[in-house]
Amino acid sequence: MDLKIIADCIETIIDEIGEDKNREGLLKTPERVAEAYKFLTKGYAQDIDKVMNNAIFEEKYDEMVIVRDIDFFSLCEHHLLPFFGKVHIAYIPSGKLVGLSKLARVVEIFARRLQLQERMTVQIADAINKYLKPDGVAVVAEAHHMCMMMRGVEKQNSFSVTSSMLGSFRDDPKTRNEFLNLIAKKNIY
Repeated sequence: MDLKIIADCIETIIDEIGEDKNREGLLKTPERVAEAYKFLTKGYAQDIDKVMNNAIFEEKYDEMVIVRDIDFFSLCEHHLLPFFGKVHIAYIPSGKLVGLSKLARVVEIFARRLQLQERMTVQIADAINKYLKPDGVAVVAEAHHMCMMMRGVEKQNSFSVTSSMLGSFRDDPKTRNEFLNLIAKKNIY
């Protein structure tokens, strides 16, 4: 990523909206924005193979594993405005477990890209399915979208929910309902 090119573009935007790019408060803004975009899109530079392959373990556990309330922040590809919320992940192992923190890292890799919530949800489920080959994977993402909150329809209390259900979560309503009921419960701590 060439930060100088991004900073030059931001300087042009500042000019075009009618601001004085030489005003004290804006002098370093193009460079700060370029650094922010580098951080906010770092998922493009991360290698999911490296994240997953060193943390998969053979184990005979075959009950549902859930990590819920994984915070995420992303950028809507339509407006480059943030959307943010929580992701809930479940899988039913078929001989392989993954370190729980790796599930949060998978979320981070896909969230730190220009995204659609729907696509991100499917990408997370597909990655877990690919590496663990479980009996089933379920991913639910809940998010607030600034493109709906601060522009357009300006609905501050709206949020969207997307899901991707694979294997037994798609095929077995009891399994799917167990997952949905468990993520709906309040934390006990």
